[in-house]
Amino acid sequence: MFLTISTTGIPERPATDLGFLLHKHPDKAQAFSTSYGTAHVVYPEASAERCTAALLLEVDPVALVRRGKGKGRGGAPDQALAQYVNDRPYAASSLLAVALGNVFSSALKGQCSARPELAGQTLPLRIEVAALPARGGADLVRKLFEPLGWTVTADPIALDERFPEWGDSRYVRLVLEGEQRLADALRHLYVLLPVLDDAKHYWVSPDEVDKLLRVGEGWLAAHPEHKLITSRYLSRRWSLTREAMERIELARLAAADDSEVEELDNAVDEDADTEERPVPLAVQRREAIIEALRAAGASRVLDLGCGQGQLVRELLKDPRFTEIVGVDVSMRALTLAARRLRIERMGERQAERVRLMQGSLAYTDKRLKGYDAAVLSEVIEHLDLPRLPALEYAVFGAARPATVLVTTPNVEYNVRWESLPAGHVRHGDHRFEWTREEFRTWAGSVAERHGYGVEFVPVGPDDPEVGPPTQMAVFTLAAPAPATPPATASASVSAPATPPATASAFAPASVSASASAPATEEKVA
Repeated sequence: MFLTISTTGIPERPATDLGFLLHKHPDKAQAFSTSYGTAHVVYPEASAERCTAALLLEVDPVALVRRGKGKGRGGAPDQALAQYVNDRPYAASSLLAVALGNVFSSALKGQCSARPELAGQTLPLRIEVAALPARGGADLVRKLFEPLGWTVTADPIALDERFPEWGDSRYVRLVLEGEQRLADALRHLYVLLPVLDDAKHYWVSPDEVDKLLRVGEGWLAAHPEHKLITSRYLSRRWSLTREAMERIELARLAAADDSEVEELDNAVDEDADTEERPVPLAVQRREAIIEALRAAGASRVLDLGCGQGQLVRELLKDPRFTEIVGVDVSMRALTLAARRLRIERMGERQAERVRLMQGSLAYTDKRLKGYDAAVLSEVIEHLDLPRLPALEYAVFGAARPATVLVTTPNVEYNVRWESLPAGHVRHGDHRFEWTREEFRTWAGSVAERHGYGVEFVPVGPDDPEVGPPTQMAVFTLAAPAPATPPATASASVSAPATPPATASAFAPASVSASASAPATEEKVA
């Protein structure tokens, strides 16, 4: 693949300033390794009057086959032998766009460390691409580049000059001429080369939306063909295209309103939002948990019964938590958690800190061993009382983290909820709700059996008569005493009401049980 960028100079601004902008010295021939071959940068001419930089991309066909998707040209199944016989070494495509982004990354960002003032200047540029695949023909090439201020020459290339009756190929020789900032010119090429090819050599993931909007900032939203550009750049993945179009429209509205996108996106009726609203109990609960984890010095944390990942998301905001594992029995809840956390769009370092996995707290699990802390937030009340000993041994006897945090509703506080009928629990899936004394009795016996100390922390407003809405026990491992699984529930545990005759498998606070089965006695392996 071959592309040249040329400019002319005047005495006040020599053409060789192009070397400063590209961060490549005109006197040197440089080579850069890419995933699919080698990119060479040379200057066929470099004088004060005229300077040309050439990018030659040598594609390694073996690397292309090994790293490619094995399905046609960059994912388009238009030829049965496309991964072996194709135009990739010659025709401009997403391979060349990626090479442009890697080799001229500073220029693409509009940065010039040696001569910062050059980055904002427009230059008389001439860009030539020897062979450009154009699905849509020369007319589409002009529709894409002319609105950006380019004078476009798109000469169709004949299939075979010896046989003119065969007609033209789908390739054109492209020449762009115009007064442009170099950064803008490179951004146009970066987006529109793969758009004209209508194929990419790599899988299009959700972060491609961010990349498109970043590189297209300042020109894409106003382009008359922005819908076509967006769809083709994102390989016609409708969900990504829809997201990109919504964000482009928001940027366009913000520009028309002369405001920031964030201001427009978060606009609310000030008259309707003047009252100071109380902090939701769920938020107070997460804040109390995170404060306790910080006080314990925990860095590797288990969120047992993570539900849709609300606590995991808050933990990710604090870099002191280096490893966060969310565990839930419900695959639906884990799917929603992954979507809420946007794991697919996370950076590599951030993604390394979080893991979601399926598991039941009714059974021991060797994957849960070795962590600094475990959190059971609004979990135990979703189990039938006969199942609590199994959870107790799985967490305190087998996994044995240094710190365990358990939160559960305080049933005494229920009288303060005006909307809660007398005698009812807070959630339809709660199998019980304990008083402060009942919770302290259970927690104390668990701590004694497994070698933990325990303290109690109120969460939410601590009412002098009925206590806080949520009660939290902070268990701290005192000594590595061996523990044996209890055969039956502790006699000191008392329920406020007779447990229901049915029991369901463990479900997190955010996922209600949809069916019940006859109660059976479980044994911990």
